[in-house]
Amino acid sequence: MIRYELAGPDLSEVRFAISPLNELTLSLRALRDPGRFPLHLPWLRTVGAAELDRETLLALTNDRLWTPDFLNPRPRNPLARLDDELEVIAATPAHRVHADLDAVHFEGGPPAVLSGSPRLVLRRVLTALRDYWEACFEPHWQRMRAVLEADIVHRGRTIVHSGMAAMFGDISPRVTFADDVLAIRLTTSKVDYRRTTAGVGLTLVPTLFTRNPSTPISPEEPPVMFYPARGLGTLWTTDRPQAPHALRDLIGETRSGLLALLAAPASSTELAVRLGVTPTAVNQHLRAMRAAGLLTSARHGRSVLYLRSDLGDRLLDAVR
Repeated sequence: MIRYELAGPDLSEVRFAISPLNELTLSLRALRDPGRFPLHLPWLRTVGAAELDRETLLALTNDRLWTPDFLNPRPRNPLARLDDELEVIAATPAHRVHADLDAVHFEGGPPAVLSGSPRLVLRRVLTALRDYWEACFEPHWQRMRAVLEADIVHRGRTIVHSGMAAMFGDISPRVTFADDVLAIRLTTSKVDYRRTTAGVGLTLVPTLFTRNPSTPISPEEPPVMFYPARGLGTLWTTDRPQAPHALRDLIGETRSGLLALLAAPASSTELAVRLGVTPTAVNQHLRAMRAAGLLTSARHGRSVLYLRSDLGDRLLDAVR
């Protein structure tokens, strides 16, 4: 059990962040054990065709799907850049590289591909991760990021309307929040520690590559919780939702489909992929629907996320 004592009655030090590096590292779980990540099978098929240093990549996790803490640094800003995060990895002290790899491979030690001087190991790891990103993540990152951003917008709305405890309670049955203490029950680890967030805060990082919340193994690491993002089931699918006939007759097939989809926040890029139309066409429809009061929008970083408004809810309910 990991317990974070949140500092301050207003919990102002809690923040959300998206990390390309953490998605890259945590996705190694899906490479090692695809059966645990069935929703990613369409993406894993593209990964299987890529030329990668699989020996090094698979050595960065174990049968329990742990990954080294130094490869999961806490994001320094809400929308981290991969290049900046890789620079942090490149500066990892030698003793830290050894310690974190030993902690993951505590039975028998790290594989041979991770042996040698820490500088050599880091260069090998960084090269493997960079090639992995370019081949398997970069073509899909805009869509992946849209799902992560939509999760953060949803959780922000939950905090505003129902409070912090409701937001944490919605993440997982393994997460509880009471008396300003966040408790996270891990699944495959006996790690147990308690620490305060005073002075450093708590960072919440949604990810597409975990089924349960996770934290750093070491209590010396800054407080961070990785948790499963909402909307994963929509990530690799293309769907045309069937809105009621009356609604399609009233506002058209594409706009009625958008209204049906937008029960949860989504970006125009994500919606275009799911509907199989161009982003330009989707944006035209979204602007018109927002002007009519059927949608609301919120900016997160470089993306604008859309959500059905109360008027949109009432219109959809009226024709069902």
